Amino acid sequence: MQLNEITFSQATPIDGYGPGFFRVGGQVFEGPVCVTASGARSWGGYEDAETLLALAEDIDVVFVGTGADTAHVPAELRSGLEAAGVGIEAMNSPAACRTFNVLLSEGRRVAAALLPV
Repeated sequence: MQLNEITFSQATPIDGYGPGFFRVGGQVFEGPVCVTASGARSWGGYEDAETLLALAEDIDVVFVGTGADTAHVPAELRSGLEAAGVGIEAMNSPAACRTFNVLLSEGRRVAAALLPV
């Protein structure tokens, strides 16, 4: 098996996560967080569609980390993002972190909206 190191040229990866927090680019964020190639900021959770809609021109897809377990994203949030032309993929937060980092390393236009585990 061949392993390849992932490199991030001028992008900010998710470094880690734990109970109630995420570490992005060396900085710790308590609670839900929204992460893009340029950095991270606090996110208000499912009720905070505006933070994600503001990214519509800069991203193609947002990975929604639903916490420790995979859950459905509220229909209103999903339909709002899709109407803005943003794809949305729900998965548990650990999987969303990994998927975001891999696609970010490929230079894709992605974001992650993450609820803590």
